[in-house]
Amino acid sequence: MFTRSAPLTRRLRCHAWPIALIAACAFAGCATPIDRVRPTIELPAQWIEAAPGALALQRDWWRSFQSAELEQLIAAAQADSPTLAIAAERVQQAELLVRNAGATLFPSVGIGGGAGAQRNDPGRDASARNSESTSVSLGVSYEVDLWGRLSAGVTGAEASLAASRYDLESARLSLATGVANAYFQVLALRMRLVIARENLAIAERVFTIVDSRYRNGAASALDVSRQRITVLAQRATIEPLEVQERQTVTALAVLLGRTPQTLQVATRSFDDFAIPEVSAALPSALLVRRPDLASAEAQLAAADADVTVARAALLPSVSLSGTVGAATASLLSLANPATSIGLTASLAQTLFDSGRLRNNVALSESTRRQLVESYRGAIYTALKEVEDALGNLTSSRGQEQAQLAIRDEAQRALRLAELRYREGADDITTVLDAQRTLFSSLDQLAQLRLARLTAALNLFMALGGGWERPS
Repeated sequence: MFTRSAPLTRRLRCHAWPIALIAACAFAGCATPIDRVRPTIELPAQWIEAAPGALALQRDWWRSFQSAELEQLIAAAQADSPTLAIAAERVQQAELLVRNAGATLFPSVGIGGGAGAQRNDPGRDASARNSESTSVSLGVSYEVDLWGRLSAGVTGAEASLAASRYDLESARLSLATGVANAYFQVLALRMRLVIARENLAIAERVFTIVDSRYRNGAASALDVSRQRITVLAQRATIEPLEVQERQTVTALAVLLGRTPQTLQVATRSFDDFAIPEVSAALPSALLVRRPDLASAEAQLAAADADVTVARAALLPSVSLSGTVGAATASLLSLANPATSIGLTASLAQTLFDSGRLRNNVALSESTRRQLVESYRGAIYTALKEVEDALGNLTSSRGQEQAQLAIRDEAQRALRLAELRYREGADDITTVLDAQRTLFSSLDQLAQLRLARLTAALNLFMALGGGWERPS
């Protein structure tokens, strides 16, 4: 319930808020503007490893592999992946925090009211007395942002929102490359399984030749035993590859947001894929093409705002509040009410807190210095990742060409070794060596083709996947 204030009280209140503002402004010299600290890095003029192509990297870079199934898998992952959904929810949370921070810049308004009835019965010698009341009030409070603490909180929340949006882009890029990498691994394992079964068939064919020569007295029991070992060893390589292939398919299903038991992946040869080659542009462009670097810079901007908030907390706070109320001595009625109006200006300053506020300033400044170094380290890492990806892509291309030549020679050598063994010109050792060379070269070729595709994926990810930071 509000009552009318005395004239002296009203005069004191009218003069209180200018005095509070003048006192607060006296502390303004204590507030110092925050200096934005950024690492000084001299970026290289060009890459050490030559860029393998001249085409610009597109946002939908996975289409350049010319695989309809890969496009479908990545689309499914972007629609249903739990990882991506989590990153999207973090963006929503950051947006709500920005709204909350922005609300502190505006006055808060509250309304309240009440009604009550009371009966007092003192005893036999006095009559009972009834009392009733009804009141309603409207209150407004506002904190004057003299030192920029509230606006710095908004700036920090907006920077955190930008960082969460960049993190969402990083999650999209990581998800797409993860799906493509798992898909290529599944196909590579199936290719290795085909090669292992073909090698087993070759070993069994040679065993038939050795066994026939043994029955005719042209080969020894040792020759039969050695070739049988080759057959058994080649047969033993198949089951681990089958297990690994099934586990890779289930891992791919998890990336897609599906149950591991339901995913079916078609078998394709790497010969059906195109391996795109793109330009790495200039190292200086990397800072605006990688969402993780943009996120690190946004986190640094949020740390700048935290320093401002911590420093402003050392200074006095000024608040204004006003109330308007009406009250009557009747129940549920405001007829002929008594009204009251109040305006208050308050100034608050912490005098002793055992150094807590100053420790908060030191902590925020230390956190900012840490983020500066983290940002600098992230730039160095990004430069290294691009260089490594460029080098690996060039190297894997050359290694695959060399391995193709090795495979062709190994196939020719095995044919000659089998022929000479049939004719008795060489012993079984020559055939065994030729088999091992061919089996190893075929399996190595499949792994090198996977390495070349993986190197292309790593380059796409190191370059930011075609993303560019909005101006």
